[in-house]
Amino acid sequence: NVPPSAITATPADLGLDHENVTLTTVDGVDLAAWYIPSTSSAAVVMMHGAGSTRSDVLDQAAVLHRNGFGTLLVDARGHGDSDGTAMDFGWFGDLDIGAGTAYLATRRDVDPERIGVVGFSMGAEEAIGAAATDPLIAAVVAEGATARTADDKAWLSDVYGWRGWLQEQVEKVQFGITDLLTEASPPAALRDAVTAAADTPFLLVAAGTVADEQHAAEFIRSASPE
Repeated sequence: NVPPSAITATPADLGLDHENVTLTTVDGVDLAAWYIPSTSSAAVVMMHGAGSTRSDVLDQAAVLHRNGFGTLLVDARGHGDSDGTAMDFGWFGDLDIGAGTAYLATRRDVDPERIGVVGFSMGAEEAIGAAATDPLIAAVVAEGATARTADDKAWLSDVYGWRGWLQEQVEKVQFGITDLLTEASPPAALRDAVTAAADTPFLLVAAGTVADEQHAAEFIRSASPE
C-alpha cells in the first residue's frame, strides 16, 4: 500500500515550455507526463523515486534542458496524476519506461538512436532494469540505485559477514511475501540487467556519505566492469 502523492510544481514554475502528455503502457495503464522539447535531437525519460512525482525531478530536468536534451518527466503508475496501482519496489518500471521511450521515438525533434533514461532511487533501479529489454535505450544514468529483488542484496554477506548473511535471508522473505501480495512479477536483478545490456553505457551515482549505495553500485558494476 503506497501513500498518495501529488504534483507540487510544474515546468512552468521554472519558466520551461512544455507539453502535457498521456502515455499508455502495453498493459493499458495511462501515465501522466510532461515533455520539454529537445534542441539537440537527444532526449531522456526521467523517472522519480518511490513516493514522489515528476515534480521532484524538475531541477534536474532544467539542467538537462539547458544542455539541449529533451526531457520526458513521467509519473510512475499510481503516483502523481498517473493511473494504475503504485509499486514502490519498481516492479512495473520496465512497462512504464517502455511507454516513455516509445513516445520519444515518435517525436520529430528526437533521434530514436539518442534516447536515454535518467532515474533516481526507485527510478534508477527501473532505468537499469528497462535497459535489459528495451532496445531504444542508448544510455542510463542511475542515481541511488540499491535493490528491487533479494538477489540485489547478495553483497551484504561479503561486506558485513554473518550479520549481512542474516539480512540477506530477511530480504528473501520480504521479497517473497511481496510477490504473493502484488500482481506485479519480480523483475530481473540489477546485475543481470546490466549484463543483458552489455552494450549500453551506465553511469551509477552513489551518495558519498551512504556506504550501502556505494556497495550496491560496485556490486552492480562488477557484473559488467568494462
